[in-house]
Amino acid sequence: MMENLIGETHRPGRIEVVCGSMFSGKTEELIRRMKRAKFARQRVEIFKPSIDKRYSDEDVVSHDKNIIPCTPVDSSATILLLSSDMEVVGIDEAQFLDEGLVDVCNQLANKGVRVIVAGLDMDFKGVPFGPMPALCAIADEVTKVHAICVRCGALAYASHRLVKNDKQVMLGEKTEYEPLCRECYQKAVGKEKCEEDAGTAENNA
Repeated sequence: MMENLIGETHRPGRIEVVCGSMFSGKTEELIRRMKRAKFARQRVEIFKPSIDKRYSDEDVVSHDKNIIPCTPVDSSATILLLSSDMEVVGIDEAQFLDEGLVDVCNQLANKGVRVIVAGLDMDFKGVPFGPMPALCAIADEVTKVHAICVRCGALAYASHRLVKNDKQVMLGEKTEYEPLCRECYQKAVGKEKCEEDAGTAENNA
């Protein structure tokens, strides 16, 4: 046990990525790791994209309402500027930040900082989202967390959008998104495509 504690205290710089669909517990896991680092009296700072105002402007809040104060940022470069004396840096909703985040995380880790990143690995179309794929590639550790499919109870694979909006970035909660397994996601997308094709055919008739 003592060896584990010493290891946590003297860990070299590293990048840890927590990814998955919506409602999978990504933010919950990020908050848990950050609170443990604070309990160990490490110098910590957590950041999130300033566009994410769903629960709070200046807190990271999980769907279960666990809260930790954070600093909202408009760009990844700001994270580098504000992390000069930090030992642990947390970044929530990383998919909304720019591609420069990959280099920022690498620079921090190379300086001995433990970087913990949480974000959606895919958008509502099942496409890899923002800088997340590259972050997974360079990470020392990747944790894939899963929600439960609301239609069949299997492990969720993707975040299915419930409203008609083709923009990649659309903030929302349970009224806008649902976690689905691969099979249920394919059925839902297929049904929507059929309905769309039928609507198009009707308009052209």
